[in-house]
Amino acid sequence: MQNTHIHHYNGYAVKPSAHRLPDGTFSSNLLLERADSARAEGRYQFYSLDYFTNEEQDQPGP
Repeated sequence: MQNTHIHHYNGYAVKPSAHRLPDGTFSSNLLLERADSARAEGRYQFYSLDYFTNEEQDQPGP
């Protein structure tokens, strides 16, 4: 599941994404890329920030 909208914040492109895990749940990920840097030091990837049970769940559960 890819979000095609790219948000910009403080000089970074913010790209959220999610992927389905083998058990059927989803894992949310985040990529931050510095707009003025094509090198690796301007790129930060965060994996499995949260988990959710269906594609339409956009808020963390209670």
